[in-house]
Amino acid sequence: MSQNTINYLVHDRNARGRSQTGWLDSYHTFSFSSFYDPNRMGFRSLRVINDDRIAPGAGFPTHGHRDMEILTYVISGAVEHKDSLGTGSVIRPGDVQIMSAGTGIQHSEFNHFDTEPLHLLQIWILPDEQGLAPRYEQKAFSAEEKRGQLRLVAAKDGRDGAVTIHQDVDIYASVLKAGDVVNYHVKGDRYAWLQIAQGVATLNGEELRAGDGVQINGEEKLEITSEIGTELLLFDLG
Repeated sequence: MSQNTINYLVHDRNARGRSQTGWLDSYHTFSFSSFYDPNRMGFRSLRVINDDRIAPGAGFPTHGHRDMEILTYVISGAVEHKDSLGTGSVIRPGDVQIMSAGTGIQHSEFNHFDTEPLHLLQIWILPDEQGLAPRYEQKAFSAEEKRGQLRLVAAKDGRDGAVTIHQDVDIYASVLKAGDVVNYHVKGDRYAWLQIAQGVATLNGEELRAGDGVQINGEEKLEITSEIGTELLLFDLG
């Protein structure tokens, strides 16, 4: 069950939806596909966080999207991507890929390896404008850039080397080892979402594990620590 605190709501990993096939094991933070929960319809412009594990050599055949900002964040393994813009790429841990579906785009995503499983987060964000021209962007962020600090990886203005996203949102990635502490101030006119990608973290004294998400409903000072190590994403949302 989700837990209420003063200014935020913890979405427990065990309350996520789940889809399983022979090659895909996917957990859904928000309502997606056959999983429907009226209390999990997204948060602000954040619409989908899918935690996907894909078997070696398998993946999603060519399919279409439109009017959505789609980000892929690889935790382990590698994704082989092809799309109707002519893009062919491999997305590895440390890379952040964004695809603006806009007026329509077709793409496929497969596990790049025949022997290793793939673990990724796929994130959908509603764009601030419909009917945009489809586009693709991918950038690499080293482990050193994220270690013990919040590294901006996506932003509307593409500042500081981040990928550009068509929405009022800043996305930060961080990798903490035992004993690391990061702090962040969510301003009074903003909202935030914290997603634990792997490991164990503590937010303002409350333990969170891989798959947990925290909905932050206004001004809040965040102190994030870890005793064993963690990887996380923080969304600062308009």
